[in-house]
Amino acid sequence: MSITLEEARQIIADMVDSPALRTHMRSVEIVMRALAEKAGEDVEQWGITGLLHDADYCRYPDEHPNRIVAMLRDRGEEAIAHAISAHYTQWGVSYDSQLDKALLAADELTGFIIAVARVRPNKLADLTPKSVKKKLKDKSFAAGVERAEVHAGVELLGVDLTDHIQFIIDALRPYEAELF
Repeated sequence: MSITLEEARQIIADMVDSPALRTHMRSVEIVMRALAEKAGEDVEQWGITGLLHDADYCRYPDEHPNRIVAMLRDRGEEAIAHAISAHYTQWGVSYDSQLDKALLAADELTGFIIAVARVRPNKLADLTPKSVKKKLKDKSFAAGVERAEVHAGVELLGVDLTDHIQFIIDALRPYEAELF
């Protein structure tokens, strides 16, 4: 892999002004690293994919994710670029690898879990899949999170929704102080 974590962090520093978006991208990085470890995949590559998936959103929202995808392709990072180009089903990009599927399964649901934890007094400490699933049914809560994307990601990755929610909560818990 030619892109390093330090280089990925520099891209974020240069392109992302929003603290909330930086936190989201970091949380997806954490989950992607955990998913890679579980699947026996390249933890660094998967983590960088999670970290960079929304890198161009602040500066180029109408072109997202084309700018970051082009930048990564120019660096020879085709696997990362493809996964990022596919992290929203409405873009019509194929899901060719586990990396592609994992990013889709991690992105929206991780953001949603963070949103649920933010309104709880104990944040992630006592958060359960049952609480997350209850909030998923409430369309007015975190209305920007597309529930269809959550379900598509879980289905493509081939995991149970409840188990995947618990996995994400468990992956994020050690980083709670950093994320909140």
